Amino acid sequence: MKTRVAASHPPAPRPELLHSLVTEHRKALTAYAARLLGDHHIAEDIAQEALIRAWPHTDRLYSTEGSIRGWLLRVTHNLVVDRLRSPAVRYETIDAGAHDLTQRDHTDAVLASVESARLLRLLSREHREVLVHTYLCGRTVQETAGLLGVPAGTVKSRQHYALLKLRSDVRATAA
Repeated sequence: MKTRVAASHPPAPRPELLHSLVTEHRKALTAYAARLLGDHHIAEDIAQEALIRAWPHTDRLYSTEGSIRGWLLRVTHNLVVDRLRSPAVRYETIDAGAHDLTQRDHTDAVLASVESARLLRLLSREHREVLVHTYLCGRTVQETAGLLGVPAGTVKSRQHYALLKLRSDVRATAA
């Protein structure tokens, strides 16, 4: 006849030790995780996970010498490192709030560009060249004069009459 040997199971965690663990260490663990992560809400999750991992070991943690907080901080640190190494953190993810963002409409910019190009084509070549150099390329009157081989006064005059024509054409289009 065989005798059965009872399997040794670790004792069930005592609720009062868990309560003590949470009340004594939750704030410190959350603050530590928040310093490492820069996010208080995620830090609360990390601290909760560390306390859940400590729960089965509460009898041993309270019965041995050593720092319970030190053990919990090491577990918290490891959880933070795991979180930072996770794919969700390393790669761009879309969260629930991102779905509400509207896409910018570039229609106005495209229409303005098309209209500007149309208006520039209405100018003479000389007037258009001066505006391209001075406004679009950001060159000075002196630089433009040197590039075009004309006096600075001619560049100023062409610029003046080109802008006058553009204003007139814009008013005519708007009316």
